[in-house]
Amino acid sequence: MIIFIKDRPIHIVSQKNRESLAESSTFDTVLDVRLDLLKATELIGHVLILNATAISTEKLFNLLNKLDLSELQSVTVVAKLQNSVQERIEKMFTIVKAAGGVVVKDGQILLMHRRGVWDLPKGKLDGGEKSKRAAIREVEEETGVRAELLEKICVTWHTYLENDKQILKRTKWYLMRCVDDTKLQPQKTEGIDKLEWVTDEQAKKLLVNSFSSIRYVFEAYKKGKSALPKKNKTNEEVKNI
Repeated sequence: MIIFIKDRPIHIVSQKNRESLAESSTFDTVLDVRLDLLKATELIGHVLILNATAISTEKLFNLLNKLDLSELQSVTVVAKLQNSVQERIEKMFTIVKAAGGVVVKDGQILLMHRRGVWDLPKGKLDGGEKSKRAAIREVEEETGVRAELLEKICVTWHTYLENDKQILKRTKWYLMRCVDDTKLQPQKTEGIDKLEWVTDEQAKKLLVNSFSSIRYVFEAYKKGKSALPKKNKTNEEVKNI
């Protein structure tokens, strides 16, 4: 599970992955919550937190919500009981569900410029709506493009404050193929002022002016490109995504 707080990635991983983390990652700070209390002054750079419990993770999240995170790059939380930690986190917030898509056409992907940054089409689920249907609907509403689902890419979570409520938004991201873009047009009522079909290399440059969570989705899309289906999925296969 990865949660973005103030656009900083917080990775929640299980205890069994601890050795692989030590081998593959470099951390600026390693904290063992069994030995010491969490201190704001130590949350600098890339931080690894060991032996996290549901309670200590809740304290971490409360601390992160209060902090100026200018010196923090990321946090990796190693939890012995990962499910318990994730359940505790979800209880701290009001959960909002959303869906979005990376839409492809002739080797290019669709980016939108919204409120000063580059973004991907996405939006909240309507009451009773399934994520895959919401992704198709949101893409068409925000861009005018009709698209079909291919594969699920990843799931992101990010937090924000709305009407004095702490919100945790879960967004399911799908790889989608453009069916018709003859009505390509930005949804200006949603703050979108530009749409562009771009190559992966162009997208990488444009997404410098974006959010870490969107860059995370883009990287997940690139990793899965080799698995792109060579033919359209059947209706039954799409239902199971």
